[in-house]
Amino acid sequence: MSYKNIKTNLFDEIIVIEISREGKLNALSGDTLDELKEAILRFSQNSEVKAAIITGAGTKAFVAGADISEFQGLNESDAYKFSVRGQDIFALIENCYKPIIAVVNGFALGGGCELAMACHFRIASEDAKFGQPEVNLGIIPGYGGTQRLTQLIGKGRSLELMMTGDMIDAQQALQMGLVNHVAKDKLEALAKARNLLQKIMTKAPIAIGAVINCVNSVFNQNLDGYQIEATAFANACKTKDFKEGFNAFIEKRTPKFIGK
Repeated sequence: MSYKNIKTNLFDEIIVIEISREGKLNALSGDTLDELKEAILRFSQNSEVKAAIITGAGTKAFVAGADISEFQGLNESDAYKFSVRGQDIFALIENCYKPIIAVVNGFALGGGCELAMACHFRIASEDAKFGQPEVNLGIIPGYGGTQRLTQLIGKGRSLELMMTGDMIDAQQALQMGLVNHVAKDKLEALAKARNLLQKIMTKAPIAIGAVINCVNSVFNQNLDGYQIEATAFANACKTKDFKEGFNAFIEKRTPKFIGK
């Protein structure tokens, strides 16, 4: 199947899914999310493909976030649907019974960081930068970031990253447990990912799927957090602060928030 915003290539039973919007720093537009969903579903259903790598085109970004142009005019109802849509697609990745690795180079911000966290493993190049900068727009992560970042690095660190909007580099991400391995560059990261997947692929597939399911069940006993996140995201999108944050981003200036 041909796609407009992603590319897929098969190597030795491993499919590489590349977000291919390099001119937009691989931002996740709605169409890109739809194509990613289709690619993940096809991968899940294809018995001849055993594992997947998700990466971004070029050297500047894995995924720099959601497509900010699609935020304009977002009302509360649309914002809720926007959040749930992304959550559902990323849940397909997280709950896939075959292993999926995010190979992260450059920026993995906002929805990009959330996409990486939905994968079972993350391998970063030295130039990778991670962050959830949504507060700079007057909103919060909406694709599961409040839940998965906390699961991966703990409450205190996740609160700090989400409340400051700060970025961290690959070595900091490794130290915190956000990534599994760090490589010199993207090529080395891809090689590490293939080596890890090839090792996993020698194991019993049913057992691998069961491990994924059982580990996820530790965190999925109460799914209300995702519902709370979607509602909070929608509420934030109806505020004056969001309008100010969005306009400030477009105008490349510091926002002036008023708490309304």
